[in-house]
Amino acid sequence: MVPTTRDNWQDALRLQVHDEQQRFVPSVAVSLAKVHIRPDGDDCVYEPFCLYGADKMVGFVMITYDASTDWCYWFNGFFIDQQYQGKGYGRAALVAIVDTVRNRFPQSRFVNLTVWTGNASARHLYSQFGFEETGDVYDGEIVYRLSL
Repeated sequence: MVPTTRDNWQDALRLQVHDEQQRFVPSVAVSLAKVHIRPDGDDCVYEPFCLYGADKMVGFVMITYDASTDWCYWFNGFFIDQQYQGKGYGRAALVAIVDTVRNRFPQSRFVNLTVWTGNASARHLYSQFGFEETGDVYDGEIVYRLSL
């Protein structure tokens, strides 16, 4: 995971998912806009990251958090570019994302995410990784949580 900066943001904008997956994740442009708009409030910080495999950018994720809590640690906008899907990058990225939250925010008891009901492959990946449905729904998406 590498922070999205003025050096790599344009490459990040070129990342794409398959056409049928576009409804499941926001574009990189929308995620980057959230950094400045802060739609979840002023207490939340948004940190965008580019995901790399060797020296190639393969995906994107945004970590959103309120460091004054022990529960408000989320990742969203997570996806692997269509040409790199099915090659293990998603699972490797999950490890990196969770490790980043765990190491940077030792007070965090959870990592949270949301996923569209119809996104069966993502739901399967998150469940295999240990995320559990909370029963909550946020913006029409199912909330999953991993205890740290």
